[in-house]
Amino acid sequence: MGRKREPDDLSVHELIEGPTEILSRETLDAIRRPESADADPSVERTHDLSASAAAATTDLSGSAADVTTDLSAHGPAGTGGRERVELARMPAAGALYRRAVLGALPGVGRGRRGNDLPAVELAVRGVRIDRAHLAEYDRVCGFRLTDRLPGTYPHILGFPLALRLMTTPGFPIALTGVVHVGNRITTHRPITADETLDFTTYAQDLRPHDRGRQVDVVLVGSVDGEEVWRGVSTYLGRERTPGGRERGERPTPPTATARWRVEPRVGTEYARVSGDHNPIHTSRLGARLFGFRQPIAHGMWSKARCLAALEARLPDEYTVEVAFKLPVPLPSTVNFALLPDDGFALHDAGGRPHLVGLVR
Repeated sequence: MGRKREPDDLSVHELIEGPTEILSRETLDAIRRPESADADPSVERTHDLSASAAAATTDLSGSAADVTTDLSAHGPAGTGGRERVELARMPAAGALYRRAVLGALPGVGRGRRGNDLPAVELAVRGVRIDRAHLAEYDRVCGFRLTDRLPGTYPHILGFPLALRLMTTPGFPIALTGVVHVGNRITTHRPITADETLDFTTYAQDLRPHDRGRQVDVVLVGSVDGEEVWRGVSTYLGRERTPGGRERGERPTPPTATARWRVEPRVGTEYARVSGDHNPIHTSRLGARLFGFRQPIAHGMWSKARCLAALEARLPDEYTVEVAFKLPVPLPSTVNFALLPDDGFALHDAGGRPHLVGLVR
C-alpha cells in the first residue's frame, strides 16, 4: 500500500513547474532585454517563464476529414531552411486526436518518436472569421462582444494546423499526455472579424528538461502577406528521468483582485469553441487515464480569462506571456491578482499557482 499523500504532496501531474513563484525584477529585465544584433532572425526565442520564474522567491516585482499530405514532399522554401507545405484547408482537430490516440497504442505507434524536429512548415490560406463562433468564444472566455479579435482567438483558429504538425509521424513528442507549460502571444495590431487570415506553423528548439523534453510550436497569422499575430507554445513531453527537482518554500501569494468560480462546463464549452477535445478537459475517465483525479481546464482558457480581465488595459500592440503551473481542476475557485510592472497571476484558494504572466 502506498503512503498517504499530504495535501501539499503534489504529483508531477499536478505540479508542472515547481513551487509557487512570482516573476522577479531580474526576470522582468531579462524578458524586456532586446535580442543581440547578431541573433539568428529565423529563430523565435522563447523566454520559458516557467523556468526563469523558478529562480524567484518572494519578490513581487514581478468536421471535414483531415487533409492527407505527404509532409516529406518538397515544397517552396520556408523560413529557416524548412520545406513549406500548403494544405488545401484547415485540418479537422477530431481526426487528429484520433490519430494521436491510435499512435499511443502499444505495437501501433510507440517507437516512432524521432530525435529531430520535422524540417517542414505547414500553411493554410484564407481562414475566415465566423462572427457567431467569435461571439461564443467571447462568452466562454469572458471577453466583450466586439468585432475585434481577442489576442488569444487566432490561437484557436490556427490550432488544428499546429495539431497536424505535432501528429506528424516521428514528431519527437507524443501528443497524448503532453503538457502545455508556456505560451507567448504577440499582437502587432488589432485584427477585425472582416479580415481573412493565413496561418503558418513550425516547430523549433527541441531541448532537454528535467522531466523529459520541451519543444516550441510557432504559429503565425498574416493578412495580405503582413504578419499581424504570432504565438509560441512551449510543450513538455514527460519522460522518466533520474533524480527530481527539490521543492522550494512557497512564498505568500499576492492579494486577489478578483475571485472566479470555474464550473465543469468550462471544459466542454471551451472544447467546443476551441476544437481542443483532449479528454483530460472533458471527461472524468479521460482525465484519470492521464493521471488527473478530475477534469482540468484548458490552459489557454485560463490565459484567455485573465486577458479578458485585462481587456480595458491592453494597447493595440502588445505581447502577453504566461507560464502554466498547477492545472485548474473542474470545478474550483481561483483567485486572479494584478502584479506590479504589468504582471498578473492566477492562484487556487490555498495560494498555489495556476498561472503567472506578464504583458509588455
